[in-house]
Amino acid sequence: MRTLPPGLQAHLDSGTTTLCQCWRVTLKSGERIGFTDHDRDLVFVDTVFEADAGFSASRLESSLGLSVDNMEAEGALRSDRLSEARLRAGDFDHAEIDVWRVNWQDPNQRVLLRHGHLGEVTNGDGAFKAEIRGLTHLLGQTRGRLFQYGCDAELGDSRCGVLLAGFTATATVVSVEDAALMVSGLAADDDWSTRGTVEMTSGALAGKRFGIKRQRQAGAQSRLDLWQVLPDGIMAGDTVQVVAGCDKQFATCHGKFANAINFQGFPHMPGTDFVAGFASSYDTGNDGGQRS
Repeated sequence: MRTLPPGLQAHLDSGTTTLCQCWRVTLKSGERIGFTDHDRDLVFVDTVFEADAGFSASRLESSLGLSVDNMEAEGALRSDRLSEARLRAGDFDHAEIDVWRVNWQDPNQRVLLRHGHLGEVTNGDGAFKAEIRGLTHLLGQTRGRLFQYGCDAELGDSRCGVLLAGFTATATVVSVEDAALMVSGLAADDDWSTRGTVEMTSGALAGKRFGIKRQRQAGAQSRLDLWQVLPDGIMAGDTVQVVAGCDKQFATCHGKFANAINFQGFPHMPGTDFVAGFASSYDTGNDGGQRS
């Protein structure tokens, strides 16, 4: 049961209300952006909540237990701080979001309805739709280590120990497609940077990083297929830094990175058919050395 502040409760009991909804989005960079469906800007919790930003929201679904509460926010891209370019660049991915119900005549009379994270964000034709996930969605994510064949470290982190300086190359953008870059100057074999990253080091998007789905060589050029559609602003001639990819397998760790001693998986764990095996002599004696 939610307890309302006395001032807001008195306002509701009056029978005539002046309520609006406010959203505050906190990006991974630390930037805070506020929006409201009221017709003028509001200010509280050290945030300016911008009016007429095209925000609206579906009804809020809450439930008992550990099921994930859902909500959607949608609207037009009418704010300079909420643009299609920023959405495509991933600035709002997994951002924190707070949703308040506020008395716009006195913003001190408010109640926090939801604290969660932005899930899937889609946009097009000047509009957007964002899924708001409750905190219980974090319970569905993996925590701790997994007993599995593959490595669960990230290439170059403290558990992996690989020095990325030896597996980083610079290249120059030749052309741009929706979700691919053609670059020159990357002297590498096919798949060298598959599952790696490419970071813009010059141009309008300098500092932006994208995951590489696949790398293919085409003569003196390399095609980098990416996991996401690229935002506007990347131009031919921009420079990039490409980091090698790792498929988390023991053979790759040993052969490509010479780092088998730090492999964080379990490559010799028994398979799912282990329990179905039985001893077999094959006419060589029952010494436990053969299984069927």
